[in-house]
Amino acid sequence: MSGTPISDAARASGQWNTAWDEAAALDPEWMERFLAMGTLPLRRGVLDPKIYEFLAIAVDASCTHLYAPGTRRHIAGALDQGATPEEVLAVLQAVAVLGIHSVAHGVPMLVEEMEKRGLSVADARRECAVD
Repeated sequence: MSGTPISDAARASGQWNTAWDEAAALDPEWMERFLAMGTLPLRRGVLDPKIYEFLAIAVDASCTHLYAPGTRRHIAGALDQGATPEEVLAVLQAVAVLGIHSVAHGVPMLVEEMEKRGLSVADARRECAVD
């Protein structure tokens, strides 16, 4: 295989997981194919980028994975794609059926990302309120 365009693009866009560095150094072709598989629906346009971010949040925040850097990165990505804090919270709540740790893990990150964007917890709480 000549070159690693998908890996290179992940590095350039900030989507690279540094935990992959050694695997990529040992077998760049395998890493390239791994990333090609995982990003295919997004690259083909099959999934809306916001939905892709929601799925990535669910995987990274799940109690079987609990990968904080990915959860944070994909929460930020979802918000950047136009997701509301309520939508991100709904994803975290949905994945919580795997274990309540998903909400405890992801909600502080959601609040941090909201604060970076000038959004308040009180405003979000009012919007989530049910009559």
